[in-house]
This record gives sequence, structure tokens and C-alpha cells, in this order.
Amino acid sequence: MQAFSGSSLAAPPVADHKEHVIDAMRGFAALLVAYFHCRQVVWVGMQSFHQAYGHALSPGAIAGYLTFPFAWGSAGVPIFFVISGYCIHRNAALKLAANPAYRLDAPNFWVRRFARIYPVLLAALLFTLALDAVSLQIEPVSHKIRDVGLVAFLVNLFSLQGVAGHTYGSNGALWTLSLEVQFYAIYPLLFALRRRIGMPAVVAAVALVNVASAWLLERHDLQFFTSYWLSWTIGAWIADVRAQSPRDAAAVPSRAWYVAAAVLLAAGCGAFHFGQYGAFQLWSAGFACFLYRALARPPRATPPLRVLSWFGDFSYSLYLVHLPLFVCLGSVLFHSELQLSIWPSFAFMAVAVPVAYLFYRMFERPAMMWSASFKPTRSARVVASTPEQAA
Repeated sequence: MQAFSGSSLAAPPVADHKEHVIDAMRGFAALLVAYFHCRQVVWVGMQSFHQAYGHALSPGAIAGYLTFPFAWGSAGVPIFFVISGYCIHRNAALKLAANPAYRLDAPNFWVRRFARIYPVLLAALLFTLALDAVSLQIEPVSHKIRDVGLVAFLVNLFSLQGVAGHTYGSNGALWTLSLEVQFYAIYPLLFALRRRIGMPAVVAAVALVNVASAWLLERHDLQFFTSYWLSWTIGAWIADVRAQSPRDAAAVPSRAWYVAAAVLLAAGCGAFHFGQYGAFQLWSAGFACFLYRALARPPRATPPLRVLSWFGDFSYSLYLVHLPLFVCLGSVLFHSELQLSIWPSFAFMAVAVPVAYLFYRMFERPAMMWSASFKPTRSARVVASTPEQAA
């Protein structure tokens, strides 16, 4: 999503035209998450659907069964995390490869991230408030709508969801954006460690933190960036490797990386039955394998890839607005009653796409331009010329 775009949820655009795969995967992840939530909000679910339709071959039954892979649609979130880590670190990794003395301008980085994320997030929270105000007037009220008070608003605005509070209204997807902002806050430290000890050592240290945090926090339903940091850092590692690697054909990794990706992604789907967190880790590793190989030799820009890239342009906006929109549509049209037919879910998605694109034009594009207006200071652009100066 130019951001996470949830995410990644909010990463800068990728400059290399050969890396259109990034935008396409961002668009794919946004659509995956959005329709995953859409099925939850409007549809009865596969078990009830199967009990009603059995082995029927009507168009509605076939369409419903074809949506089965979206049961694992939350896999889009770790995709966003890996992409975000890659995109955020990419430019710094290239500069560091060209000049080992390069230092990150941390204040400029934080200001640009703030300008990129927060105007759009504020607009999304107000959008959620407006739609939830409509949904709350219709009985029975959807169970997807939680606290719409000022405290919950501020908790989500300041990216403390999962630590100091919970979901704002119906927009449960915002939990990942809170983690993204926390990743950005700590990134200058990660970059400094990469300069000191190298990226492999950083990844190993983050892996230990990730495991400890999962044990101490995640299992107690406390969501902090440390529990998901590894997937983001692996994305940054890929950016580091690509920046350091020669561009010749001999550097192209084996296709076995695609095989590893398929195995890990399938393992994540299997692990999902036992809990989302473990599945996230496997999906992150699988997508990282795919991304590492795909960036070495990107696929041709085919029409499907161009369509996904277009969705990638406004994936951040789609991620931010889809859930409250689905809940409001379900409340107004069906009084929050789950539907046996799969067709309303497709109609909801058809509404969400233009709404998200309009939101992108109104709020996200201006935020992108504002973010781009903040240039590094002159002193930050002039880096040290010797290792002694860089120390």
C-alpha cells in the first residue's frame, strides 16, 4: 500500500521500475485482507454454507466454494510487514552500500513517516466514527463495533492499540498500523545496529526478542511491535542483501526459493488451525523467500500484474476504510444478519474499491506530497568520508 500501505502499511514508493512486483504484492495483500474481512462481516461462513448447499453446482454455490482460500486472508498482514521492512530500509541500504560511512537522518525520517501516516490515519478514524454512528442506530448493533469513545480514539491515533487499549469502533484492522508506527519509531536504532554489527547479527538478535516477546506479551493478548519485529526485519534484510549484491545474472538465486516459499506458506495455512500467531511467522518466512527470489528476477509486467500494481497504489487507503464500510453496509442493508448467499460479499467489495480510491485521492495523495516535501538537512546529506569519522 504505498503504505501498509496497513500497513507497507506505509512504505515509500519503490524507485526501480523492475521492482513493480512490490506494488503488485501490496495490492494483492490489501485485497486479500479486505475480502477476508468482507466474508466475516456479511457471509455465514463455509461450514453453514456447506450445510445449506451440500454438493450443489449452482453458480452461487460454486462461487461460494471458490472463496475458500480467503479463509487464510489474514496472511496479507505478514506480507505487508515484510514489504514494509524492505521498502523502509531499501534507500538507506543502497546509500550504505555506496558509502559505508552513511548515517541515517533520524529526525527527518520520523517527520516524513509522521506526515505520510498520521493525516491519513486521522481521516480514517473520523471516517470510522461517521460510519459507526450510522451503524449504531440500526438494531441489532453489529458485534464488530467496539468502543467509539474519545479514549479509544486517542489510543488508536497514537498507535497504542494492543498496549493501552483496543480497537476503535469497527476498524479492527488498525492494530497492524499501530505496529507499523512502532517499527518506524525504532528503525533508526535498527539501522545504527546494522552499521555496527551487520544485518545477520541484527536479524538474529531481533529473532530472540521476537520469541521472548511472544512468550511474555502475545500470549497475554498484549500486541507490541517486538512480537512481530522479525518479519519486518527480514524484509529489511532482503533490502540489505539486494543492495550489496551484484546485479549480474550469476547473482540470481535458485528457483528453490520459490519451492521453500510454497512449503512455508502451506505450513502457515496448516498452522492457522492452532492459532494465528504461529501462522503469521511461517507466512512471513514464506513470503520473504518469494520476495527474495522475485526481486532478483522480477516477472514481466503482465496485465494482471499491472492491475494488482494499481491496487497497490491505494492499498493503504483500502486497508484503512474497508472494515467500517463493510459493517455499515451490513447494518443498513441486512441489519447485521449474516447472509447465506456469497454475492453480497462481492457487491460490498465493488463498493469498497471506489470509496478507497476516492479516500486515497482526497487524503493519502496530499499526505504523500507533504511527506516528500521534507528534505534531509545539509549536514545529514554530507556524510563522513573516512571510517574514523563514521565511528
